[in-house]
Amino acid sequence: MAEKTKAKDVQEAGRFGKTGPTYQRIHELPLHTKAAVVFVTDALAWVLALLTVMLLRYDFGLTDAQWAWAIGYTVAAIAVQTLASLGLSFIRGRSRVASFEEVIETAGFVILVILPIGLILSAFITDFPRALAIVMPPLALVLMLAARGVYRILISRSRVSGNGREQATPALVYGAGEAGRQVAQLVDHAVESPYRILGFVDDSPGKQKQRIREYQVLGTGKKLIKIAEKVQATTVILAVSNAPASMIQRVSRECVANGLDLVIIPPVSEMIGGRVSLDRLREFNVADLLGRRQIKTDVRSIADYVMGKRVLVTGAGGSIGSELSRQLNRLGPSKLILLDRDESELHAVRLSIDGDGLLDSDEVVLCDIREPDALDAIFEHHKPEVVFHAAALKHLPMLERFPLEGWKTNTLGSRNVLAAARKHGVEQFVNVSTDKAADATSVLGLTKRFAERLTSWHAMDGGLKYLSVRFGNVLGSRGSVLFTFRAQIERGGPVTVTDPDVTRYFMTIPEACELVLQAGAIGRPGDVLVLDMGEPVKIVDVAERLIAESGKDVEIHYTGLRKGEKLHEVLFSTSEISQPSAHPLISTVRVPSLAPTDLPEHPANRDEVLSLLEDEQQFTGAL
Repeated sequence: MAEKTKAKDVQEAGRFGKTGPTYQRIHELPLHTKAAVVFVTDALAWVLALLTVMLLRYDFGLTDAQWAWAIGYTVAAIAVQTLASLGLSFIRGRSRVASFEEVIETAGFVILVILPIGLILSAFITDFPRALAIVMPPLALVLMLAARGVYRILISRSRVSGNGREQATPALVYGAGEAGRQVAQLVDHAVESPYRILGFVDDSPGKQKQRIREYQVLGTGKKLIKIAEKVQATTVILAVSNAPASMIQRVSRECVANGLDLVIIPPVSEMIGGRVSLDRLREFNVADLLGRRQIKTDVRSIADYVMGKRVLVTGAGGSIGSELSRQLNRLGPSKLILLDRDESELHAVRLSIDGDGLLDSDEVVLCDIREPDALDAIFEHHKPEVVFHAAALKHLPMLERFPLEGWKTNTLGSRNVLAAARKHGVEQFVNVSTDKAADATSVLGLTKRFAERLTSWHAMDGGLKYLSVRFGNVLGSRGSVLFTFRAQIERGGPVTVTDPDVTRYFMTIPEACELVLQAGAIGRPGDVLVLDMGEPVKIVDVAERLIAESGKDVEIHYTGLRKGEKLHEVLFSTSEISQPSAHPLISTVRVPSLAPTDLPEHPANRDEVLSLLEDEQQFTGAL
């Protein structure tokens, strides 16, 4: 074992050039010692520059007067530079040795002060060697910068050799771009780095065999697993800013299948100044499967229709409604009315906004949108100017079993909210819809499709800015696959997935709500705005990721698609033609209007609801 350790130390010594306590502690020297070394080194640079010029230009054949001027000029340059450096240190603190600032200060002083002094002396004093004035300062500067470069290399390598490399996790860095370079620099300079980089992997052919600091690019991502096995890496650090979802999913699958840990850099939106920090590197999680889109919103346009207004949110206690309420609260409405039929959820969202859990505020409203008279009284009392309608029943299998409930809430409830808004002068209405309304095959999709059409009718009939926003599944919302899978994993499995090929569009809750607010700012009356959901994600990938995070050995069972469920969701119906909007992640389509009077007031039974939905499905397909 001792021989093996010694051999490894020799290998490290060959890589870094030197070893030993003195070498490894260069960066620990006291500041005054470092400063003294710099001053002596700079003085030697001037002396060597003088001797070089005297030898190559004059072959030391100068008169006594010329030697006197040459030596005097050199001594003066050393003295003036030393005093200037000490003065700068006293005034504003010394720049870090060999830092960019310190190098610029040194170069500026030599070029802008000492060089002009020499040129002036050579112009007026015949015994002053002209070549000395022209050549010596640049040559001395080159020697100073070379010394600083050597110092930086020694410091870098001494830190690497002394930062706990033996105990660190052996890792491959996937991505040899700027983010990868930052990761390497952070690892090298960390006092106790958690990772020991063994090399890089990059998909660019032009980067193969290149070196990133001390590390070589060992191959492309196609050979990731083979390279990891060869160098005995246990972790892959994905250092690709805004990596696409397809890439993240591929790397994740390969790492899970081969027992490698996957660590990622944060999205650009989470970085400070676009810089990676070592403490922000984190384990790969389910949200990363969505890819790294950076959402940009026009805060001013959103604030224009919310700030200082009375805003009402239905379904304010739900996953989407509660996050919408939190984001709206930050935009400064004059009044934010939170409406829900669940008192516990109202309590939770109120606590999350301002910490008030008393529930005695006039802005917290307990109401069921199925009750038109109750809604009318609330709108009469609060007189909202902007409404976000997020209340809905959303569980597809449950609504397939109880379609009448879906009809009452998603369709008639939306009709009630729209009617109250229209009656009491609401200026802007945003109906939160779902991608299942496109080419709908389920009760959920069809009831939400009716809500879109009702919203369109009110917009067209009254010339009002009433619109709908359509998006897919929200990662982490209550009842989503995350909650289901985690509960199943906690019980020891199995995790149930309908089909190995089933995919869904996902967004994070904050991302979805941010785009909903933006859509409300740019939408036109009657629009259905469709949010760009990125790339669809395989549900089995989500299940595998959660199982890997749990560390448990849990099986996945496939149950088959349920009634009304699609293998792959779509964002647009086949009859719809999408148009771009003012935001690159939002498209717009039009849906046929439906007058509220064309809906039955009280469907007789479940069969009548299903027949209404079937008629809508046939009508939509005929468009």
